[in-house]
Amino acid sequence: QVQLVESGGGLVQPGGSLRVSCVASGFTFSNNAMSWYRQAPGKERELVASITSIGSTNYAGSVKGRFTISRDNAKNTVYLEMSNLKPEDTAVYYCKVWIWKDYWGQGTQVTVSS
Repeated sequence: QVQLVESGGGLVQPGGSLRVSCVASGFTFSNNAMSWYRQAPGKERELVASITSIGSTNYAGSVKGRFTISRDNAKNTVYLEMSNLKPEDTAVYYCKVWIWKDYWGQGTQVTVSS
């Protein structure tokens, strides 16, 4: 079955960097677009970035120029490299794939605080 497992979250100071990863299984990873979402306390889940099967990317305006999404098809892994982090980036970060329905990972907490 489809499984997504995120890792790499943690506590980072404002202006710092962090990379989160999502390992996928149960489907043909290379054939599918992947996305990163985040949900801050009291807010709705929002799209952060997405990457198609051929590597085209799209970003939310709030993270453009600071975050980079990438994928390694040999490792069935999608990454989100985050730099110049701000307190407002604090959230649980989820990866998602759509295969006739949405599949979500369990999320990884990213906290940006001094």
